[in-house]
Amino acid sequence: MILEDVIGFLRNTPPFQSLDEARLKDIAHSLSMEFYPKDAVILKQDGPPSDSVRIIKKGGVKILMRTEGGLDAVIDYRGEGDTFGFISLIGRDKQKTTVAASEDTICYILGKDRVVKLIETSPAFSEYFMSYLSKYVDRAYREMQGRSLMYSGTDRLLFTTRAGDIAKEVFTIPEDTGIQEAAQIMAKNKISSIVIFNKNNLPAGIITDRDLREKVVARNYSVTEPIKNIMTISLIRVDANDSCFDAVLKMIKYNIHHMLVIKDGELKGIMTNHDLMLLHGISPLSFVNDIEKQQTVEGLIPVSGKINNITGLLLQEGARAGSIIKIITEINDRLVKKVLEIAEKKFGQPPVPYCWVVFGSEGRKEQTFKTDQDNALIYADPPSAEEEGDAKKYFSKFTVFVRDSLIKIGFPSCTANYMASNPEWCQSLKVWKNYFQNWITGPVPDAVLKSLIFFDARPLHGKFSLHEELCTFYLSLLKKNEIFLGHMANMIIRNTPPIGFLKSFVVEKSGEHKDEFDLKARGITPLNDIIRLFALEKGIRSTPTLERIHALKDKHSIVREYYNEIEHTFEFIMMLRIYSQFEQIKEGRTPGNFINPDNLSNLEKKTIKETFHLISKLQNMVIEMYRPLIR
Repeated sequence: MILEDVIGFLRNTPPFQSLDEARLKDIAHSLSMEFYPKDAVILKQDGPPSDSVRIIKKGGVKILMRTEGGLDAVIDYRGEGDTFGFISLIGRDKQKTTVAASEDTICYILGKDRVVKLIETSPAFSEYFMSYLSKYVDRAYREMQGRSLMYSGTDRLLFTTRAGDIAKEVFTIPEDTGIQEAAQIMAKNKISSIVIFNKNNLPAGIITDRDLREKVVARNYSVTEPIKNIMTISLIRVDANDSCFDAVLKMIKYNIHHMLVIKDGELKGIMTNHDLMLLHGISPLSFVNDIEKQQTVEGLIPVSGKINNITGLLLQEGARAGSIIKIITEINDRLVKKVLEIAEKKFGQPPVPYCWVVFGSEGRKEQTFKTDQDNALIYADPPSAEEEGDAKKYFSKFTVFVRDSLIKIGFPSCTANYMASNPEWCQSLKVWKNYFQNWITGPVPDAVLKSLIFFDARPLHGKFSLHEELCTFYLSLLKKNEIFLGHMANMIIRNTPPIGFLKSFVVEKSGEHKDEFDLKARGITPLNDIIRLFALEKGIRSTPTLERIHALKDKHSIVREYYNEIEHTFEFIMMLRIYSQFEQIKEGRTPGNFINPDNLSNLEKKTIKETFHLISKLQNMVIEMYRPLIR
């Protein structure tokens, strides 16, 4: 090796680029170089741990994991400038994956002693490699998958297949085409949809076979009318480069079965629910369809019971936590809205408009498996005392029915009674404004606790503008009452992660959960509390933690600096919780939040300790920021 070439390479390769020239020269002297022909196995799954860190100079490698079916699934690729072998080296455990050359490859070899010395003496080098977010989180995900799930040849297709890859040819017609002619075109080409173009030759709407049945045949509509009179104007679309998972999520959210696929700003094709089902054999959309077909609470019970299967499917697909909770939230939302629709049919038109809001994990769109009910009801201010009485009488019966119905389909009642069936949480907009006025201007501990709960509320059904007006009201109050945020900060920093001074786990000493810690209460909740505080400080209305993090990236100095770390911390803790609960369900146990760290792998232990350490660091920053307001 030519020393100058090696130093030049390291100078442009993280994390070595952070080292000074003298250190780079010293490292360059200690490197060796190896050549691996294409398909050569460099590290073997279940084999001895790596004795070095390898830096790819030329070529590339693929990371494989053996499935229970005996097949090797590719889970990652590394290219020039990337490294591998570090996790295996520090873990001193058997190799978790197979690393093979995907082409003729040359690697620099940095021995274990040098790696350890650099970690001890170079903060930048240590931060790069020891940071869970750079190297640990993805590997820990894979380790959890490998330990608890079976893979098949169709795994991950929902997440690795691009929408453009399965999009079919789209048929288009002008907006003045007659209904009968459009139906004949669909019948001739055996298609279930057709896109309508306007006079500017741009997509203006869509017609499906359902439209022909429900708008023409069922209503005896004249087939000589132009197709634009019955087309659906809202066109939901997905980019050709987006994953099929993105398409599934939109289809569920907007309750549609056809999705336009756009590439480079132009219409490329169309995809359907059927296409997605063929891709994997099952689709979360099928569950939504089952929900929509039901007209009784009893009919929803068996459908609701299948939701755990969705989580298993998504885990098998290799979905990340953020993806899983999005799908589960959309499905659970659809269940609750269907119950509310059934209630409206049973009790008739409400005397005044209302908005059904949800909070807690449901309000943050962070449900994993079914949790207890956390909801409230805001209704429009009645114009008279008589109408106020009518509203209270109607919603009293309405909310009790909804509560009992949700219990039947698997959503237990809230033990603290934070439900709309509790008259305290079923009030007019005026009363809700008074609640927040009192909480924010008189922030005693109980007031702060209640506001913490309701600051995560989001509208689910009914007149959303009622919640929007309330949100505008309390955000305006917060700007005038900064001291309230200080009281909130004072409360949330008391709930610390379960990690000791020497990064040892703090677990329960006795009782049912001896030697365990509560991952939700001591991990997820402290992080949620911090992000909620920052979001309120900046007037952000979103409630999901990930959305709040993304919105804060350019608005809050702490989130800007630790954005990636915070995002990956949330993803990892949520993922660990989902896997743990899924394993409990498979074993026939009720899913809970307590985890015994002794049951975690070395890599998972290291990762969770790092995430707890970050949360503690963020809490210390909150203390410094709000010190003048914290008592």
